[in-house]
Amino acid sequence: MDGLKRGDSYLTNLTIRTPVSLSLSLQEIFLYARTPYKLLLPDRFVCFSPECFVRMEEGKIFTYPMKGTIDARLSDARRTILNDPKERAEHNTIVDLLRNDLSRIAAGVKVSRFRYVEELQTHKGPILQVSSEIEGKLPEDYRKQLGPLFFKLLPAGSVSGAPKSATLALIRKAEKERRGYYTGVAGYFDGSKLDTFVLIRYIEQQDTHHYFRSGGGITAQSDCRKEYNEALQKVYLPF
Repeated sequence: MDGLKRGDSYLTNLTIRTPVSLSLSLQEIFLYARTPYKLLLPDRFVCFSPECFVRMEEGKIFTYPMKGTIDARLSDARRTILNDPKERAEHNTIVDLLRNDLSRIAAGVKVSRFRYVEELQTHKGPILQVSSEIEGKLPEDYRKQLGPLFFKLLPAGSVSGAPKSATLALIRKAEKERRGYYTGVAGYFDGSKLDTFVLIRYIEQQDTHHYFRSGGGITAQSDCRKEYNEALQKVYLPF
């Protein structure tokens, strides 16, 4: 919080590690998970992510920053999350950051959908997640330089913050454990289309212990208890 109040960062994605007891193996969680993206590294981690990082196809690039989560069972939950000033400011910041990131490698970058709401199912009940869609036009030879183009966008803005460099320095000081694969990016390229996702909603295994990694964006105006509860709200299984 000191760094945020000094103005070193105006949005920082802070993450925590929560010990969990599992009645299922990582492999079983991977098989049962209902989610847009999932990844298993046996005996290391399982990830069931709802968040696309970037898609590249037919000369265009798309990204879908995801910021803002609320229990869908709360009264008027959709209106509450969309009208919350802190949530709105946080989402605006990430959209602006990723729009700038895409402008480094694409032309005609625009926000094609802004703050739309999707419902996700969890074992604790439904939650609402707020996202936006940003798109741009890639260079004609983008397939020949996928690696260099892609690495200019890393790390993902939604799991770091803004400004990115100073915020990463704050994260290194504030978080007690290294993130490892968590909040990284994975995906596939079929020769024509590149589809990638952010490694969130993530359970890691260390010896016989398991930990659920989660987090959220904080600002100088954040209520620490509320932010902590949001991080815990993201500790769920998607079935």
